[in-house]
Amino acid sequence: MNPIDVDAFEVLVAEALGTIPAELRAQMENVAIIIDDESPPGGLYGLYEGIPLTRRGTYAGVSPDRITLFLGTICQSAMTTEDLAHRVRVTLLHEVGHHFGMGEARLREIGWA
Repeated sequence: MNPIDVDAFEVLVAEALGTIPAELRAQMENVAIIIDDESPPGGLYGLYEGIPLTRRGTYAGVSPDRITLFLGTICQSAMTTEDLAHRVRVTLLHEVGHHFGMGEARLREIGWA
């Protein structure tokens, strides 16, 4: 699928955020979600950068954690609009899982990979 515009992609991201249970969303503090329309080479859909909640001790005065979603890569992996929405959701949930300290095996186990 060809890349969609950033505004349309933001709608998909907002819808995906809305599927995260409220009790988990409430614990997502100091996290910025970034849409990168200049995807890096390779097949990376998303990237979490920060200190997972499970590793935080004294935590003050730090920059927000970042969840970056790579618009071009995600769009290229999708065949339909529905497939695109699903890929955005899974990618976002995957990176949110890393924010909560989940590893790849656990993310696959719960369907977030």
